Parts: sequence; structure tokens; C-alpha cells
Amino acid sequence: MEPVQTLSPSLILTFVAGYFGLLLLMAWYTGRKGDNQSFFIGDRKSHWYLIALGMMGASMSGVTFISVPGTVGVLGAQNGSFSFMQMVLGYVVGYTIIGLVLLPLYYRLNLTSIYTYLEQRLGYWSHKTGAAFFLLSRTIGSAFRLFLVIIVLQKFMLDPWGVPFYVTVGLALLSIWIYTYQGGIRTVVWTDILQTFLMISSVIITVYYISQDMNVSVVELFTQVKDSAYSQMFFWDPLLKNYFWKQFIGGALIAIAMTGLDQDMMQKNNSCRNIREAQLNMFSFTFVQVFINLLFVSLGAMLYLYSSAKCLQIPENTDYLFPSLALHHFAPVAGMVFIIGLVAAAYSSADSALTALTTSVCVDFLGFEKESLKTEAQQIKKRQQVHVIVTIVMFITILIFRYVLDRDVVTAVFTIASYTYGPLLGLFMFGILTKRAVYDNLTPIVCVVAPIICVILNYNSKAWFGGYEFGLEMLLVNGVLTFLGLLLLSKRGLVLGQR
Repeated sequence: MEPVQTLSPSLILTFVAGYFGLLLLMAWYTGRKGDNQSFFIGDRKSHWYLIALGMMGASMSGVTFISVPGTVGVLGAQNGSFSFMQMVLGYVVGYTIIGLVLLPLYYRLNLTSIYTYLEQRLGYWSHKTGAAFFLLSRTIGSAFRLFLVIIVLQKFMLDPWGVPFYVTVGLALLSIWIYTYQGGIRTVVWTDILQTFLMISSVIITVYYISQDMNVSVVELFTQVKDSAYSQMFFWDPLLKNYFWKQFIGGALIAIAMTGLDQDMMQKNNSCRNIREAQLNMFSFTFVQVFINLLFVSLGAMLYLYSSAKCLQIPENTDYLFPSLALHHFAPVAGMVFIIGLVAAAYSSADSALTALTTSVCVDFLGFEKESLKTEAQQIKKRQQVHVIVTIVMFITILIFRYVLDRDVVTAVFTIASYTYGPLLGLFMFGILTKRAVYDNLTPIVCVVAPIICVILNYNSKAWFGGYEFGLEMLLVNGVLTFLGLLLLSKRGLVLGQR
């Protein structure tokens, strides 16, 4: 099948520029008279249903939009077919724990940064260690997500014009920095709603286009997906990475770590007016998340069925499947819808990440909530400087990925997360589940040694454990090792961090 007429790069850039203009307008309106409290927690005036919509966009990102559909065709492999849904079902358990355990804790302590809990409970160095692992985890994770979108834009839109990759990255981050500069989380709540709507609309319109081009109804198309080899959801070989219990338990832990222990996601929850609304947000978000992810894996199966029906070659890198079809084989209107959804996916993840990283640096390391001698104007100036530095660090990280990443991004994101979020999981587990005091100055050593042990275990697992391969359960192993290390170096009596 010959490619249809593709969209011109100039037309695509026009749409992207118009979309950015709309974001700037929203940023101006929501960021007027903004101070640090509105930047960090939106003055705790956000409505729960708006937060739920915004969190959906931030949690999906470019990984869900591109990489998840692509991995569906990798039959039998990690996250192949519908096995990704095993992890999504685990999310339900994780989000329930967040709503019933973590959110009440955060609201009771009235936290701006959730990592200040670690100082109150365990001590100074535990606080700094937890915040440092968040900065590492969120910087890498957000850079992964934005990197995926940028390489697609680069390959299909900007390479023909000879635009260097670093210029594309710089322009993308500059635009995000501009519209989050003043309003912070108050702006992100509203821009994420727009971006969530555009992402989901893009997928729905794509599904409709595929059904029309294949001369079947939407219902018949979903029936073809159900009857195909791609729709296998449950896998029961315990030696495989996508074994059900590995994925399910890993999904629950991923949800707790990457949402409940992540300043980025919890900053939105903490901007709700009260704990009841924050819980309503979390539980409604949980319900919708399952169906949205099912829609994305179904789209992945449809893309492979479409490619087979049209005798199209599947890209070697499955992350390129959706963009290749949308921009080279779908009608121009469908291609434009894809671009809008793609850009929305990129911005919805990166804008909240820059805001959360800035918040963590200011509160956890610069002590904004403790510096009573500094004026609000001085703190705003410092916060804006931090915002610039965080953006530059993200820029450098994405450039590094350009030369070292050699796998589909969805696998890379969760693999890295199992190492970087594990210590956070262990710290919060120890703080919540025990009443023991730690030797606070030894906490950083425990949190560094645990991931190193996990790397060694993962590298030698096949040889040491009869062919066993670690999957998402490595996050649990990492968290438990951190917990046991803290327990070993703890004592009864006064909880050191309490005041």
C-alpha cells in the first residue's frame, strides 16, 4: 500500500504553535497574582473532579500514547499483547491504599512536600534522602516520557528541515517553562484538563478512522481485537517477566511509588480543598484509569490489525508504529489529530514534573517553609531561579537518552522506576509500619546499597535462580531491602524525627 498524502511540516508547526498560544492564554489567566502557595499547592482551592481529569493526562503521557500501543504486538514478551492490563489491575489496589492510607496522612500533617513527613518521622537525613530519590526518579521518568514524544516529532516532522535534535528539545522545554513559570500547579491543573481531553479525543477519533478505512463498524473492530492473538491478557508462566502475579503486585507497588510517593502526582491531590475531595479524586481517577488503559491497548491491537490488512511493514522500533501509520498512511485529518494528541501527551507530563521538581527543591532542600526571615518576593525570585535550573537539568538528561536508550520506552520507564522508587517505598513503609527510631545519618547508605543489590540480583537471576527473570516485582525487593536495612539499623524508644 502506498502512503497517502502526508501533512506538511509547516502545517503541523502551525497547529502546534496555535496550541501553545492557547496554553499561554490559560497560563496568563490562571497565574495572575500568583504567589508561592498558588505555585506549590494551588492555595488548596482545586476542585477534586478537575484534579482527577488533570491526573489522568499526567499519568498517561507519551508513554501510554505511543509506547503502550506499540508493545501490544510484541507477543509473549514483557507487556506484550494485553499483559499491560495485569499491571493496570494492580493499580487499583495501589490507588486504594493511597486513598485510604497516604492521603489522610498527608492532609493530617498539612504537607506541601510529602517528603517533609520523613523528617518529622525519621529525621533530617531521611528527609533529604527521600527527596533526593524523588528528584532522581522524576527527572529520569519525565525525561523518558518527553524524550519519546520529541524523537517522534523529530523523525516525522523536523528532520526533513534539518532542525537539530537539541534545538527541538530546547524549544519544547522552553515552551513548557514559559507557561508554568508564574502559576505553577494552579496553571497545570487547568492545562492538564485540556490535554487529557485532547489525548482521549485523539484516540477515539483514530479508532473511528481505522474502522472506516477497514470498512467495519467500531463494534466489529473491537470484536476483531477480542478474537485476535493480541487480546491475551493473563500470563501464568512464573519464569516470565509478564507472569500475572509479577505484573499485578508490581502494578500495585508502581501505583503506590509512582503516584502515592511521588510529589508530582500528590502535589495535585494536596491542592484539593479537603481530604474528602482528595479521596473522591483518587477513587474516580482509579475507575477511569482502567478503562482508558484498556482503550489504549485495544488501539494497539487495532494498529497491528490495520497494518496486516493493508500489508504494511511493522517498524523495528514499535514506538514508531502509531506515528508512522498516523503520519504516512492515515488521512491528513487523522494525522493532525494524532499530532495534537501527541503534543498534549508531552506537555501534560512535563509541565507538572517541572512544577513538582521545583517545589521539592524549594521546600525540601532550600527550606522555604522554615525561612521566616525571607520575604515572599525573595522566595518567589529564588523559586523562579530553581525553575530555570530544573528545566536545564531536564534538557541535559533528554540529550543523554538520545545516545544511550536502546529499548521501547515503556519497558525502560518501569525498569528504572524499580530501582529509583524502591528506597522511597522502603522509607515510607518503615515510617508508617513501625514505631522504631533509625540512626538517621546511616539512612543514605541503606538507600544506596539496596538498589545496588537489586542490580546484582537482576543481572544474575537466570544463573542463580533456575532461569527466573525479575520483572516489576524488583520494586518490592528493593523496598523490602531498604526496609530491612533500616530495621537492622534502628532501635526502640523515641522516634527520632518526631517533634
